[in-house]
Amino acid sequence: MTFNVRFGPAGNPLGYRGKTTKVCDYIKKIGLDAYEYQATYGVRISKKSGVELGENAKKNDVLISMHAPYYINLCSNKNDVIERSIDRLVQSARASEWMNAYRIVFHPGFYTEYSPNEAREKMFNTIRELIEKIERLGIKKYTFAPETTGKKSQYGNLEEIIDLCQSFENFAPTVDFGHLHARSNGNIRNREDYEKIFNKIDSELGLQTLHCHFTKVEFSDAGERRHHTLLEEDFGPPLEPLLELVVDCGWDVTFISETPLLDEDALIMKVRYENISGKA
Repeated sequence: MTFNVRFGPAGNPLGYRGKTTKVCDYIKKIGLDAYEYQATYGVRISKKSGVELGENAKKNDVLISMHAPYYINLCSNKNDVIERSIDRLVQSARASEWMNAYRIVFHPGFYTEYSPNEAREKMFNTIRELIEKIERLGIKKYTFAPETTGKKSQYGNLEEIIDLCQSFENFAPTVDFGHLHARSNGNIRNREDYEKIFNKIDSELGLQTLHCHFTKVEFSDAGERRHHTLLEEDFGPPLEPLLELVVDCGWDVTFISETPLLDEDALIMKVRYENISGKA
């Protein structure tokens, strides 16, 4: 049995040339039902546009998430980087509230000169500052979704992301299966490997709702190198075992396509899911 399984692109679809505030009209028209707004280089959306985007999503039953800026490092050894990282996440939380995004995805940071335990302590102190600032500003509706990261130099293996979400309210994981595959040297090969991930999230966080990213990924000994399309068979992780598990486990799962083909591959994922689930 399956519940609410959605598919959508990370950013505006490749063929879309209209306003972002109306993008969910197009997303629904092509058969998708999720959208991750990308604030890659900074949060530049106005309150008016954010509210319009949220209304457009609601009208089309498209679930919105938001990707915070990439220039975030919550365990940096530089105070100015910490301050800017906090500000960018505050801006993201404010914009997320405007557009009624259900998740704010972000990359936690890099170990730099710290050990993993030292980086954790630094990050937790930074997050406490972040939450205090958000509360002072009266931002109430937000869920930060730290993402599993693809490079071994980055904070964000599955255990670290679960630890973050156990430790702070209004935190829930984003699982990027391509990233986990890359930083484990290609260890996601079959359904059992996916089951271990789902079981760990369920047992340690008590969740059966998952926000996730999917792409085929090329990697080296250091981890992720670049994203590839779904039809490039030389790269993993495999998609079908994951979809089969989702069909059987009954979780609410939102799949965001981060391949170079964005919406086109999101549609391929949806079609394959429907074929497996018998909904085609």
